[in-house]
Amino acid sequence: MEFPPDEIVISDGGLATELESRGYDLGGGLWSARLLADDPAAIRSVHAAYFAAGARIATTASYQASIDGFAGHGRDRAEAVELLRRSVRLAVEARASLPDPSGRWVAASVGPYGAALADGSEYRGRYGLSAERLADWHRPRLEVLAGAGADVIALETVPDLVEAEALVRLVGETGVRAWLSYTIEGVRTRAGQPLAEAFALAAEPGIVAVGVNCCDPADAPEAIAIANSVTDRPVIVYPNSGEQWQGRWTGPTGFTAAAAQGWIAAGARIVGGCCRVGPELIASLIGSKAERI
Repeated sequence: MEFPPDEIVISDGGLATELESRGYDLGGGLWSARLLADDPAAIRSVHAAYFAAGARIATTASYQASIDGFAGHGRDRAEAVELLRRSVRLAVEARASLPDPSGRWVAASVGPYGAALADGSEYRGRYGLSAERLADWHRPRLEVLAGAGADVIALETVPDLVEAEALVRLVGETGVRAWLSYTIEGVRTRAGQPLAEAFALAAEPGIVAVGVNCCDPADAPEAIAIANSVTDRPVIVYPNSGEQWQGRWTGPTGFTAAAAQGWIAAGARIVGGCCRVGPELIASLIGSKAERI
């Protein structure tokens, strides 16, 4: 797929955020992916809620799902493959339930290696693994998702240039279309590499957008400027709320419709939210000046 030229696309917010707001306990190594087996209807309902809020992209519940991760929770390979395919199917079904599903897309989430470790290392990177080893680990999941019917693969919350190189290599191998989104601190990846170097990987075939997610909203404008300076790919931005996790969420939110207008004015083409951004915040972007810039 290619994103429409000269058009702003509003994406969804945090899947886990909305599930938790509905009372689901997502503790454990599989996080929201556990519900792919335990309560798939809940995931479908959240996708539908974001579509109802005006989002045009649904991002699947496969962020923390992997063949190895499911195996660690007693699922054999066949079951793991089915659950990964189900993650896409649930989003497709939510889209199909809309009165007019045209102009809506399903993005199959591929989270970083660190997410499967469930120890916070997706915010540090530098796992001590080569690009080759990381490509070998990601390959089975990406191959399953590539054939599951999604419109685009979301390579998201990538903390490290080494992992990004592995993922971009797999995009070339499988022939999928994907966006590449880093988690950042300031103007560097979480592993400390310059964003200009990280975003330059978007020049590789198959990458249809590049940007940032799961970061402080305040870091978005400069990241957008850097991305636009080194690539001609559309820029995607979906930060967290801006609250800080200190055993509990504290502090004010920096995610507002006005902030999103600023990101779009700075050159972002696809805008959504990540942790602590629910359907109401996504709805606040719809019909605002942001959508018409």
